[in-house]
Amino acid sequence: MAATKTPPTFDPWDQAFLANPYPAYADLRAQGRVQYYEPTNQWLVPHHADVSALLRDRRLGRTYQHRFTHEDFGRTAPPAEHEPFHVLNDHGMLDLEPPDHTRIRRLVSKAFTPRTVERLRPYVDRLASELVGELVAAGGGDLLTVVAEPLPVAVIAEMLGIPESERAQLRPWSADICGMYELNPSEETAERAVRASVEFTEFLRELIAVRRKEPGDDLVSGLIAAYDEGDRLSEQEMISTCVLLLNAGHEATVNATVNGWWALFRNPDQLAALRADRGLVGTAVEELMRYDTPLQLFERWVLDEIEVDGTVIPRGSEVALLFGSANHDPAVFAEPEVLDLSRPENPHISFSAGIHYCIGAPLARIELAASMGALLDQAPALRLAAEPERKPNFVIRGLEGLLVEM
Repeated sequence: MAATKTPPTFDPWDQAFLANPYPAYADLRAQGRVQYYEPTNQWLVPHHADVSALLRDRRLGRTYQHRFTHEDFGRTAPPAEHEPFHVLNDHGMLDLEPPDHTRIRRLVSKAFTPRTVERLRPYVDRLASELVGELVAAGGGDLLTVVAEPLPVAVIAEMLGIPESERAQLRPWSADICGMYELNPSEETAERAVRASVEFTEFLRELIAVRRKEPGDDLVSGLIAAYDEGDRLSEQEMISTCVLLLNAGHEATVNATVNGWWALFRNPDQLAALRADRGLVGTAVEELMRYDTPLQLFERWVLDEIEVDGTVIPRGSEVALLFGSANHDPAVFAEPEVLDLSRPENPHISFSAGIHYCIGAPLARIELAASMGALLDQAPALRLAAEPERKPNFVIRGLEGLLVEM
């Protein structure tokens, strides 16, 4: 089987690449529609049309264990010591395929309704205003730690019914677990993820026990009560769902916020246009998620042989769908390297597509618009105080911090 080698500019562990991967993506797209990348044993898919199509292709899956054993699929089972992480991760709907995915998503949707999300809007707006107010009162600070992180973490914790006094560990647990989604994670990363999985699971098990006795109007109580066609969520499915909602419910929002403002500071004409016209907030949120995508890559297992542009990708392979590259594909986006907050059509795939389309996308949009609006209102002269540093991550793209001043 002939395979086209990737150009040397694609290196997800290189600091220069992490600082700006988009030129390397242009090289990948010029090379063709699919290339094999030996360091991660993956097939890279860089074009928007292919990424979009493969996200919907049922010959691919987030898991293979509903059809094959590890041995049948030509893969090695994860080490036994990693089991707590995999039990937690593998029972969440993001890493399941039908029929389990269909059943769990249907049940979760009964609790996570558009009405539930919309009911949070006043709380999100008020909290965003308060957090930005603290930043302004201090004359500036780290936008990441003062606004971008606390807002979505507090919102999803509020939804889940987690008391304020017990929320401090949520973000560290999430960060440790999400480390396993990077390419070729180290054993140290795995140990942190396992420890966080054990602690987070025990925390949620106790919370669920309390809500069984004393149900409220929170999401955990809703998950306990969710019932359809004789089905209920198991306790492990509830725990995994809560962790997924927390992790996915804030990681992308946190990074979209700081990536977005860093992009605005580098494009002062667009920032000036936004400040002059608050009507741009809606399209600005979409464009900023496209321009510097918070989740750069999503993986799929090849369950049945596929062919992409004449290249056969056999069963048992893993494809890496490059969201960041797809969102900069000139076949779909005019002048993709230009930040255009008024971009009229923006079919970015930052929230994925198909059956795994982000269930929290409406909430993320509300949060991003709320923090942006509060910053425009209360800090009209907000400016960068220091050049930020990138986190040494590829898959989940963010900053170590974003220092700003008034």
